[in-house]
Amino acid sequence: MDQKRELTSVDLTAIVGELGRYEGAKVDKAYLYGEDLLRLKLRHYDHGRVELLIEVGDRKRCHTVAPERVPAAPDRPPEFAKTIRSRIAGGELASVEQFEFDRILTVEFERPDNNTTIVAELFGDGNVAVVDEHGEVLRSLETVRLKSRTVAPGASYEYPASRIHPLEVSFDRFRAAMEDSDTDVVRTLATQLNFGGLYGEEICSRAGVEKTLDIGEVTDDQLRALYDVIDRLRDRLAAGDLDPRLYETDDGTVVDVTPLPLEERSDLDATGFDDFQSALDDYFHRLETDAETETDTAPQRPDFESEIAKQRRIIEQQENAIENFTEQAEAERERAELLYANYDLVDEILTTVREAREAGTEWDQIEETLAAGAERGIPAAEAVASVDGSDGTVTVTVEDSRIELNVADGVEKNADRLYQEAKRIEEKRAGAREAIENTREQLAAVEERKRRWEEADGHPDDLDEDGAGEGGDEDESGGSDDESEETDWLSEPSIPLRTTDEWYEEFRWFHTSDDFLVIGGRDADQNEAIVKKYLDSNDLFFHAQAHGGPVTVLKATGPSEPARDVDIPEQSRREAAQFAVAYASVWKDGRGAGDAYEVTPDQVSKTPESGEYLEKGGFVVRGDRTYHRDVPARVAVGVQAEEVTRVIGGPPSAITDRAATSIELEPGKFAQNDAAVKCYRELKSRFADETFVRKVASADRIQEFLPPGGSDLRL
Repeated sequence: MDQKRELTSVDLTAIVGELGRYEGAKVDKAYLYGEDLLRLKLRHYDHGRVELLIEVGDRKRCHTVAPERVPAAPDRPPEFAKTIRSRIAGGELASVEQFEFDRILTVEFERPDNNTTIVAELFGDGNVAVVDEHGEVLRSLETVRLKSRTVAPGASYEYPASRIHPLEVSFDRFRAAMEDSDTDVVRTLATQLNFGGLYGEEICSRAGVEKTLDIGEVTDDQLRALYDVIDRLRDRLAAGDLDPRLYETDDGTVVDVTPLPLEERSDLDATGFDDFQSALDDYFHRLETDAETETDTAPQRPDFESEIAKQRRIIEQQENAIENFTEQAEAERERAELLYANYDLVDEILTTVREAREAGTEWDQIEETLAAGAERGIPAAEAVASVDGSDGTVTVTVEDSRIELNVADGVEKNADRLYQEAKRIEEKRAGAREAIENTREQLAAVEERKRRWEEADGHPDDLDEDGAGEGGDEDESGGSDDESEETDWLSEPSIPLRTTDEWYEEFRWFHTSDDFLVIGGRDADQNEAIVKKYLDSNDLFFHAQAHGGPVTVLKATGPSEPARDVDIPEQSRREAAQFAVAYASVWKDGRGAGDAYEVTPDQVSKTPESGEYLEKGGFVVRGDRTYHRDVPARVAVGVQAEEVTRVIGGPPSAITDRAATSIELEPGKFAQNDAAVKCYRELKSRFADETFVRKVASADRIQEFLPPGGSDLRL
């Protein structure tokens, strides 16, 4: 009997019902393994950590897995994973639905700035598409261009043509579909009614109808019996009344997993499970383990050619990227030089618009005046292509080049901005050059493994695990290139201490998911010090839209590093905003969420307006602000056991992956010191080496990371 490798439509109907329990879960990260396995890491208020796997290769599945069975994170996320992270990180799981009765799942995520749907196609060659709120495909694992449908970036996502939904049809519609067939009963149920072979046979068995009976000989009573079986199946699936079973042969080989016991599998050994997700997790884990064991006992030649072709494709893409970066940097410089070459013209435009704004003229009126001037042949007006009052810019056309100018800045500052952009692009080009060298090394390593394998001449036992012979591709310590398994620090009998003394530890602090340092003041003195001494030009400044919050600074670079323009990801910005909210009066007031804003350092001043007075630790923010709305008041505190051994605390999404173990907290009833003691006792109970926790995570140290006010532990 063949082992099940793909989920059925009935399976997906059952899965949708169970995955609904995780609605509202927050997204931490997304990972892509190889070309076909997507992992979504989430956190749910009641269920804690949720790991959702979607696989669309040789195995086609979608279900949650136990955290200990999650594969180690890839070293470098591919662009597909980056796209998903940029769209759903920090968002909430809104819904999981099945498209009609097809083997397609749609997983929707909501965030204040966007809605994103991940569409998993678990049929045919399999595919995963990332779709925006307008139905447009942002990225897909495979590009599909057929006469019937298209799935490609930039195009609207198209579902396959609708087919009959057997769990929703009336009896009359069911009878008409059956009678329209020209084959036997079981094949009609499998194809015309879309149940597939196994459930077609199961329905026949439960209804007491001969499977091979010609459809023309079926009586109304038999049709009614078949429909009643389908009706009962629909009711159980709709009610979530499942009784999952994992089936295996006498020798322990798993062959199937179903949401309900099947008569068609009565000849196999069956194991029951409390929920279908657990059954699927166990089944596919054993299926993979069996496959690995089989591979170990019968080594086969690795597919070197595919890997070599893949690395060469990557190199080609990286070379194209470098070429594009070069062209972009040159274009930015040319535009900056054009501003200087046409200095008088550009200065006249900027001065005219700026003076009009200072005189109180509306942007629409300025645009109309410039348009009228262009009709009269005034050169400065003719050069203006557009005016955008929402961000205070005018776009000019100079020697066939369109350049956007900030009206508040002069010619020199606008030109300098273009030069800085050119430098930023050149830094990306340098990074791409470094990446291409790494890829070339990987290509050379694969080609060397291929050479050694072929030299072994049919004796794979002469090679080590990665296909190299003696003395091949190992690092200086004798280990392989593969990433070593993570240490289970909780079960280690003794954990060595590795401490450090960092300048930022006097403040509130944490490192974001993208490894940016965030610092915040504990009091007015520290707020003052952060703004005066540690707020650099490329940093970001955050503050809760509430009284009594800490000055929060997301550092683009460290104090000893030269200032440089850094692209700070949205995930890090949201984590800094959550930090600002959690340690503000929002927490002390017992509110579950609050708003925060971010600005650039040049908008923050210690100089009050005339006639105003600033208290110690106060500041003035001028200009537009970027708001982060309804940010959850949540923190996590944990114990870090590698690289440095210490207590860490901050937004949960930034802490859980860094800590060996952590506890999430929310505003609640336990005073700060009581909550710290409870955290200490809980953390200590999780480690085999209790002395380690006492040394690095005393209740006093934990308390330093807890917000002022009452807290509840979310265990």
